Amino acid sequence: MHEYTHAVVGKVTPALRITDRADLNDARRQYDCYLRLLRELNLEVVEVDFGYTFPDNVLLEDISVVCHGIALLTKPESSMEDEMINILRDVMRKELGQTVIDVTDPDAKLIGSDVIFTGREFFVGLSETSNEAGACAVAEAFPEFPCTPIKMSKGAKHLKKYITVAGTDILCVGASKEAQELLKRMEREATFSYQTLTVPEDDAANCLFVNGTLIHRAIEEIPDSFKVFCEKIDFARRSICFSELAKVSTGLSACCLLTRKP
Repeated sequence: MHEYTHAVVGKVTPALRITDRADLNDARRQYDCYLRLLRELNLEVVEVDFGYTFPDNVLLEDISVVCHGIALLTKPESSMEDEMINILRDVMRKELGQTVIDVTDPDAKLIGSDVIFTGREFFVGLSETSNEAGACAVAEAFPEFPCTPIKMSKGAKHLKKYITVAGTDILCVGASKEAQELLKRMEREATFSYQTLTVPEDDAANCLFVNGTLIHRAIEEIPDSFKVFCEKIDFARRSICFSELAKVSTGLSACCLLTRKP
């Protein structure tokens, strides 16, 4: 996996929307720690003011798939997403020198939390939020990489809720029946082979591999999986609290878009 140079994140403005799902003060603290950690991993953090309130302004994963100098912008589901995508388009192109591609197929449905890039290939989870035409848009935007659609079970949430990349050629997967079935489908269809790290709690499966370091959730949030990370991962690891942010997102991958400036 190549080194990232920048992380695009949403700016938290004082106007936080009251949500009954997350404690806002804790969410704010956790978000600040998350940004601090990204900076410690040699990323320049680009804070973008999207003009919206928490949590919409910090959940960026769904509006773009960024890889090797190309930012594929997904199709907006609402006028708010449309505005966010337009702001992001400028940032990606002007500040970060990315080639920007829009999903133009009227039948395509695609969100970033359904897309996994392993460093060698793409997988797109097919569900209510992403479809075959969406997977084709990914394949067209990144033609040098294989792109495989993976059918999700009915009612299953986003692909990255169950499986993420935890290291070079390592997939982290939850222990639940849904997660394990998805992994089997991916392994059957994959062009390359991967090591798998199975974690007892599905909540632990969404981690973030950045510049050689694995970021996962804190021991108090995933006690059993934390032990697994300690035992199985022999490279740099960092853990952070993410409980409040996790209530409104797929997990650690949801709050930043990692990119390499050419």
